[in-house]
Amino acid sequence: MQPTSAKALTAKLLLTVEEAAQLLSIGRTLLYDLVMRGKVDSVKIGNARRIPLAALQAYVESLKQQQAQ
Repeated sequence: MQPTSAKALTAKLLLTVEEAAQLLSIGRTLLYDLVMRGKVDSVKIGNARRIPLAALQAYVESLKQQQAQ
């Protein structure tokens, strides 16, 4: 699979797990773990799991707040 540019990904509202992991520079397995632990929100469309772009932004903000304390 060819990497998608960050600019193209941020134009989407819902990302695949692979795309979301790419934006966070983490692996797919770690992102699934974050979703299962409730750290990153996701939605299911049929059998497909999608990550709202806003959920990634919220996760990054929560990391910044944790590190500022």
